[in-house]
Amino acid sequence: MIAKLGNGDLRNSLNILESALLLKQSGTLTEQDILQAGQKSVYYDRNGDEHYNIISAIHKSLRDSDPNAACYRIQRMLVGGEDPLYIARRLLRFASEDIGPADNNALLLANQVYDAVAKIGMPECDIFLIQLALYLAKAPKNNITYKISNQTKEDITKYGNLPVPMVIRNAPTKTMKNL
Repeated sequence: MIAKLGNGDLRNSLNILESALLLKQSGTLTEQDILQAGQKSVYYDRNGDEHYNIISAIHKSLRDSDPNAACYRIQRMLVGGEDPLYIARRLLRFASEDIGPADNNALLLANQVYDAVAKIGMPECDIFLIQLALYLAKAPKNNITYKISNQTKEDITKYGNLPVPMVIRNAPTKTMKNL
């Protein structure tokens, strides 16, 4: 049972056993003790590879317009103890990176949700994240902002510090205007 709760990961299994022993403090461990200790690790491994796997799956679910999958994974992270502000930050980035100008309200809503999550916190803020995920999943997608950001970074590396053309420079004096 401990191996199953640990998802086949020896470290997780040992942590579950240790937690169960600490919870029990004395006497014989029961199945209920082990289940109670293993509950969080069943949902989410906050410090391991599963953390990155799940946040990646949220992004892909949103890109694929699959709100149910995104919401399930968000709840899984929250129940497992993830900082809701981390999730809000990732959704804020998604709104700009993957939706961008296709729906400018996505970024506004994501920013408002981030603020609401910061103000309210857990356990009540989960509903804000779910509402945002539903919106982002249904929104039209356009990653032009991400592409242009990367292209301009490449241009800076390639061309360096190009001077501003004279025709678009600030000319606060008559002499500068005549140049």
